[in-house]
Amino acid sequence: MSAPSVAVLDYGSGNIHSAVKALELAGADVFLTRDAKKAQEADGLLLPGVGAFSAVMDALMSVRGDAIVDKRLAGGRPVLGICVGMQVLFSRGVERGVETEGLGEWPGVVEELRSPIVPHMGWNTVDAAAGTALFDGIEDERFYFVHSYAVQNWTLFPEPPFPSPKVTWADHGGRFVAAVENGPLTATQFHPEKSGPAGIRLLTNWLRTLR
Repeated sequence: MSAPSVAVLDYGSGNIHSAVKALELAGADVFLTRDAKKAQEADGLLLPGVGAFSAVMDALMSVRGDAIVDKRLAGGRPVLGICVGMQVLFSRGVERGVETEGLGEWPGVVEELRSPIVPHMGWNTVDAAAGTALFDGIEDERFYFVHSYAVQNWTLFPEPPFPSPKVTWADHGGRFVAAVENGPLTATQFHPEKSGPAGIRLLTNWLRTLR
């Protein structure tokens, strides 16, 4: 069976080469692109993100990243957001009094962590969602976080027959959303590419969902 293809959206947000390497180690055929057609044709799309919410949104919009994500999800095509690439999937972000509209794929507000120590930097465990595919076999592992902002209230509870998203939590001065699995849309607040063998296993688990 051929390796699943993964497009990493290259819109100028941070160092993405470690994500490319990690996906390759997990078994993907990976390529960088900002071309909408190529991003649509891949089996999976990785949406990275490092830095301020507003800056990431500006860079993302400059390559029509909103349309790329929307079109993939409308067709049931998998998307994985990492770090600020997860945060921008929510309705809005508030950083130092600046409020910025996000992609709005999920309701929710990205706000500063309620902890005397920020940023949250280092290894942390997670409270994995029941029935998770993403954390299969690694529910008790630690993952690497670097962030000062997160979604701290989950508000999407669809009525049956629509399945509820699987929400994984972590704690740093209070609970925050560490990962979400919602049909073709998956995201992690932590960095799998910096999380050692557990991060590679998580990416491998995600790649399995692309088949």
